[in-house]
This record gives sequence, C-alpha cells and structure tokens, in this order.
Amino acid sequence: MPEPTDLGDAAGYRPLLFSIAYGMTGSVGDAEDIVQDAFLGLTRAHQVGTEIAAPKAYLTTSVTRLGINHLRSARVRRETYVGEWLPEPVVVSADRPGPAEHAELADSLSMAFLVLLEALSPVERAVFMLREVFGYDYPDVARTTGKSEANCRQIFARARKRIAAAGPVADSAPAPARRAEGGELARTFFEAAAGGEMDALLGMLAPGVVFHGDGGGKARAIGKSVTEPLRVVQLFVGGLRRLRSLGAALRPVWINGRPGALIVDAEGRVASVVELDVVDGMVRAIHSVSNPDKLGHIGPVSDIARLPEARLRETR
Repeated sequence: MPEPTDLGDAAGYRPLLFSIAYGMTGSVGDAEDIVQDAFLGLTRAHQVGTEIAAPKAYLTTSVTRLGINHLRSARVRRETYVGEWLPEPVVVSADRPGPAEHAELADSLSMAFLVLLEALSPVERAVFMLREVFGYDYPDVARTTGKSEANCRQIFARARKRIAAAGPVADSAPAPARRAEGGELARTFFEAAAGGEMDALLGMLAPGVVFHGDGGGKARAIGKSVTEPLRVVQLFVGGLRRLRSLGAALRPVWINGRPGALIVDAEGRVASVVELDVVDGMVRAIHSVSNPDKLGHIGPVSDIARLPEARLRETR
C-alpha cells in the first residue's frame, strides 16, 4: 500500500519545479503561478484521500503539462509582441537574493538558451529541456509529458536539430573557474562602459557578438538585434551615458547564472537589466531587458527608461 502523501517534504521540490516552469515559459511570474497551481492540485488530491506515492513525479508532471498548455495559449501574444522578445531575468545578488527557487535556478537556463528554445513547439520544448537540462531518462520524460518513449526519442532528436539550426547550443553550467573569469570580465566591461572606453570594450567582444534589447514597446530599446561590434559598443555606451545623466547607476549581479548588472535610478528602482554571455573570455552576447512588465519581480521599477506616452500609443 502506498505511503501517505507528505506535503511538507513536497515543498522541498520547489526549486526544481520553478526551474522547469521558468524554462518552459521564460516568465518568473508565470512560473510561480504554475508551481502554485501544481501544489494546489496536490493539496486537493490529498484532501479527497487520493494516495500519491511519488509527489515529486506528480508535481513535475503537473508543472510540465501546465507549462505546455501555457505556451500554447501564449503563442499568439508572442507573435504580436512589440520588438524583440527576451525572457524575464532571474537576478541573484548579495542584497537581492530572492526566493530560494530563484537562487537555485539551473545555470544552464541562460537567457541565450531560453531564446533558442523559442524555436521549439511546446511539447518539443518540454522534452528537450527535461532531457538536456535536467537529465531525465526517456521513460521519465515519457511519463511526464504523456508521450511514448519512442515518440520522446524522436521529438528530442527533432528538437536538437532545430536548436542547432537556430544558433550555438548554450554551454552547461559554468565551472567555478569560468564563473570567476566571467565575473571579472563583467566588472572590467562595465567599468570601461561607464568610462566610455570604446577600444577597451571592443577588445572584450567576440567577433560574432550580438546585442539584444527588449523594451516591449514600453521602454527604450533597440528595435532589432545588432551584430556589428562597433555599433554594439556605440549603442551600449550611448544608452548607459543617457541613463547615467538621469542619475542611474550600475549594480553587479548574476542573471540566469551569467554575470550582469542592474541599472537603477537615484532612488534604487530598477530601470534595466543587462546580462553578458561570456564564452572563452569574450562577450558573445549582451541581453538588455528594460520592459517594465518584466522587471517588477526584482523590485520597484523606475520610469527613466519608459517611452513617452505618445510613443506608447503609437506602438499599441
């Protein structure tokens, strides 16, 4: 006879569940809602006397399938999104540690990797992420997604090809040495940017560097990704100079397991988040999120990066 469901022990699965939900949606708020809904389902099952022998399997299955359903309903909104879409940043720092499930987010869920996952269908995304990021074996992937094991193998192979076609597959979680190197490079990079040291910045950029910006039509951001290194530097330094003239400052943080910075106004409110994707000692990509709708989970949001009301009406 199965053991009674232990809801207290089940709470320990929240970091894993949040990581799965966030990897599926790219949204902190939606991930939290999905995890909460999964626990509500477990509680209701417990209340009606349903014995659940494996709460972890029950919850991961619930979160994964809720994530699939969410993506299906969100696809139309993504298609009408103003400008380039980037995931909501998960920020971890000494003074802003956030909930435990955020702090323990898998490093492999970088912003670059989550953007690549956008090329997949909801089911492909679930299968690929469970197998590639969380190391589930095929029987568990099949049970979690409700597909056959043979089908999951086919879906994973197809998803891997689509990811490879979309861009370089993200590195696995950084080793301590590479993490330290990334943190030091980020510190030097932001210091050079603050000082307008163009040549120093160019020396830190990989030849194929890409600058991505997400303002959601509500805050200042580049309209589409920029790839020419000099133009990347000019845009970044120019934008930072404008914000600093309004009293903004940089605060080093870790974003989705990568080095970055919060840009905060004179009152400490968040205006933007910048993540650096560092590979082999060079900055391969810069992701900047200034859409105020994607910053509220970090703290109070500044209005210094917002577009004027007239521009807001034009983008609707």
